[in-house]
Amino acid sequence: MKYLYIIKNFLALGFLIFGSVSCEENSLPKPKAYLSLNYPEPIYKSMVEDCTFSFDVNQVAKVVSQDHCWNKIIYPKMKATIYLSYIPIEKNLDSLLYDAYQMPSKHIVKAEEIPERVFQNPEKRVYGTLFRVVGDAASQAQFFLTDSINHFLVGSLYFFTRPHYDSLMPAAQYIENDMMQLMESFEWKKASKK
Repeated sequence: MKYLYIIKNFLALGFLIFGSVSCEENSLPKPKAYLSLNYPEPIYKSMVEDCTFSFDVNQVAKVVSQDHCWNKIIYPKMKATIYLSYIPIEKNLDSLLYDAYQMPSKHIVKAEEIPERVFQNPEKRVYGTLFRVVGDAASQAQFFLTDSINHFLVGSLYFFTRPHYDSLMPAAQYIENDMMQLMESFEWKKASKK
């Protein structure tokens, strides 16, 4: 028994010495991590197509022209796209405006709120509204522009990922600023007179 007691103490002392020698490095708690989202300062260039309008677009985006001026503004690094749909007005301005105001409300189930910014540029005959969808909705921002006589343009922002507003918010705000620049620089090529 006496030998067993000595062996147990000897092993316990050996483990204690081995443990203290092998763990020389102190372990510290990991620091809090913050998501680092660095977006480049936007540089805008004028986008002139064969359509009835022109606008400024961020150089980090790629514009893909499609039939009937239904263009896409693609942000490859953010996996986001602004879909632009041009519709000529043919005595249907009321229904186009109704549809443009109903589009954001389709996301009301997932949205916490949908604030809107009214835009007017009487000199260029450009009028519209930008809707920001706050919440886990499929589209984070939508807008429309019109001259209220001949032309109507609708734009919608979509990310190619599951919509988690907290995660998408920085990218959505960056692109929303680009959408505002698009609206502010927007011109109809053939401005209609009253």
